[in-house]
Amino acid sequence: METTRPTAVNWETFATAEPGLAGTVEERFGAFTHHVLATVRRDGSPRTSGLEVRFLAGELWLGMMPDSLKALDLRRDARFALQANPGSGTGMGGGDVRVAGRAIEVMDPDAKRAYGKAYGKEAEPPKPFHLFRTELTEVVRTYVEDDRFLVVEVWKPGEPVRTFKRT
Repeated sequence: METTRPTAVNWETFATAEPGLAGTVEERFGAFTHHVLATVRRDGSPRTSGLEVRFLAGELWLGMMPDSLKALDLRRDARFALQANPGSGTGMGGGDVRVAGRAIEVMDPDAKRAYGKAYGKEAEPPKPFHLFRTELTEVVRTYVEDDRFLVVEVWKPGEPVRTFKRT
């Protein structure tokens, strides 16, 4: 019997499969408030935008202002890449991380209210707002080891983390 690997999974599935890498990725995103989201414009060119993200209830969430261009991009083409803020200087403790996948808009008012309550620890999100949950197709961490090696860790659904080193 042939098995097929999933093409995309939610955050909880990734975190269960690769808890060490998931912890590092969450830590990097948690180090700063604003990150960079890449979406696909109507003409197929890339758009980059600032964004806040949240890890709640086993999901990686993307919240956006009403009718923002990035939200309209995702409604039309769900593909995205999300780069954690590298911070200032060259420290980048934990390395450079990014995730890619598809963003699925949440339209259910109860789900949006629940997100708002969980988000409310800091501030209530603006209403109305777009809310997207993510389905991951790739997670990548890049870092320098021993000031000599560039290390790249790549995870895809249904596969173990692959590690590449360069001098």
